[in-house]
Amino acid sequence: MRGWAFSWHKDEDGEYIVRDRVIKVTQEEATAYERAANDIYKMYEAGAEYVIENNLFSDLDIPPSLVEPIKKSWKTQRENHLYGRFDLSGGLDSKEIKLIEFNADTPTLLLESAVIQWMILEVSGLRDPKQFNTIYEAISKKFQSISLSKKASFSKFLFSSIKNVDEEIVTTKLLQNMAKDAALLTEFSYLEDIGFMDSFVVDANENRYDFWFKLYPWEEMLDSEEYLQTAILNPAFTLLYQSKGMLALLYELFPNSPYLLKTSFEPIKEKYVKKRMFGREGANIDIVENGKVLRTTEGIYEEYKAIYQEYVPFIKDEEGLFYQAGVFYSDGACGLGFRRGAEILDDMSQFIGHLVD
Repeated sequence: MRGWAFSWHKDEDGEYIVRDRVIKVTQEEATAYERAANDIYKMYEAGAEYVIENNLFSDLDIPPSLVEPIKKSWKTQRENHLYGRFDLSGGLDSKEIKLIEFNADTPTLLLESAVIQWMILEVSGLRDPKQFNTIYEAISKKFQSISLSKKASFSKFLFSSIKNVDEEIVTTKLLQNMAKDAALLTEFSYLEDIGFMDSFVVDANENRYDFWFKLYPWEEMLDSEEYLQTAILNPAFTLLYQSKGMLALLYELFPNSPYLLKTSFEPIKEKYVKKRMFGREGANIDIVENGKVLRTTEGIYEEYKAIYQEYVPFIKDEEGLFYQAGVFYSDGACGLGFRRGAEILDDMSQFIGHLVD
């Protein structure tokens, strides 16, 4: 981080954090976001169970090599889902809350949501400012709960990210700090330096670990170690949640949910957004109406299958900027933050904090 700018943000001015304003949210609106995230998570749990019971992995574009690790982790590590973030439209000014997607294994915006937006309020001069934001505490508590599931306070956690990727290093070390604050034993090692020995994850010094947090996409781990004694965080089953194919499946299972947009594995009649199953940061997205592509973005995710989600407009301000809410989940909805930018929010979008007023 360079001051308030982030070293990995690509805007020419380097301004990623909105420093001079926050979004005011009423207590009722904050409660509605919390309720929505909790209810949606329950649907995802039911959806994952349905996929596993009916062997629908290919529908969600799950690599065959990860099917058994997913089944095993669902059976033995159901309580080990560390965090996730729901992207939502609406929620302000009486706009209905709608699920856009679930970043179930992607910690993007974690530092901004858990820490930076508190910093913004602390320097604002407001007396006793309030946020819907206990993300740091919730994830620390979750680490402790995960540790107790295996070796209590003697569990050893290894945290890994790729070398020379600033955002991922900072985020991984933030999560390590959350575990440290839960009085757990932790170490950090770059992904390039870890190995496997006697079914354990080991660091360069061949130290074994009970839990391994890896900031690396599950869908790219095609040679996954199926029988590791080291438990991986997040578990393999979170790839079911991460797949945007779950959006179509959930709409089939819960068509009357107030939070779900019509979504299908085939194009729909309504104005829709075409997304790739494991697309990220607004890449490879088309907004289509009556067969005409209105907006499109390039990207590297063309290889994945597509889903077609009913279009819903984001909240828009007088400057023409669009706003999307993000609610983090860790054993329950635990914090809110916002992004603003173009109609298709990508890695050029800005983070803006909130105040419960």
